[in-house]
Amino acid sequence: MADPQKDLKKLKPSREFFIGIDSDGCAFDTMEIKHKECFCPSVIKYFGLQAVSKYAREAFEFVNLYSRERGKNRFPALISMLDLLRERPEIKARKVKVPELKRLRKWIKEETRLGNGALKKVVQTTNDPELKQALMWSEDVNARIADMVHGVPPFPFVRECLKKAASKADMMVVSQTPIEALTREWQEHGIDRFIRVIAGQEHGTKTEHIALAARDKYPSEKILMIGDAIGDLKAATDNEALFFPILPGKEEMSWKRLFEEGLERFFDNAFKGEYEDTLRREFETALPEGPSWR
Repeated sequence: MADPQKDLKKLKPSREFFIGIDSDGCAFDTMEIKHKECFCPSVIKYFGLQAVSKYAREAFEFVNLYSRERGKNRFPALISMLDLLRERPEIKARKVKVPELKRLRKWIKEETRLGNGALKKVVQTTNDPELKQALMWSEDVNARIADMVHGVPPFPFVRECLKKAASKADMMVVSQTPIEALTREWQEHGIDRFIRVIAGQEHGTKTEHIALAARDKYPSEKILMIGDAIGDLKAATDNEALFFPILPGKEEMSWKRLFEEGLERFFDNAFKGEYEDTLRREFETALPEGPSWR
């Protein structure tokens, strides 16, 4: 059986530095359209939440866009959203049963490559109706995204940053989006030429992406992760790498800051310490832990 992580393992340094870049919501302004127009309507349809669609949408958008869970893989994020929805008094008052998805929870704990391919194999083996439902939902989301999400360019200063870093750093997409969508989006705007490898949910977690592609191949102070979510920060921290945040709601300012000062500091070995600590503090206060209705 082919190893989806093979491309990461065999990646050899061709530059002195390494940069990992998240895609949705970080390089591209696609988080809002994907989650509001594609993910959320599909969740309501496949998990029977029509009677509480208003609250389902609030919970879904909080988890996936406006909380510290932003950027999480779609399957754990689905569980978080349903758990958050279940606790609301409005849901209890309407006596609407919110699915618990116990079998999906078990699969999430057992599997690290949380993508449709891995889920499909389990469905074929077990014919489990709950996992089949989750797979149908996830496939529907992909179809909606392929149909809906086009012509969304990278944020201003993304292309400039890629050009500036190209001669000094090997760069890789580090994402929990399916490979097919990532490849389509990066190719559509002609910026895939700056990237050595595109890693998606099929390659495992973001921590695994950096560990396999960069850790022990480059000095830790020469590895940088650029991201907009806590999972991106975790991937950097787990691998003792540096982190540059793209602040949700301030993406253009963040990329301009990276272009004008962040990259130079990284390449001049002046990033770690007070500069990075300030960036991390700004990032960790940018997203709330709990929703406003609690």
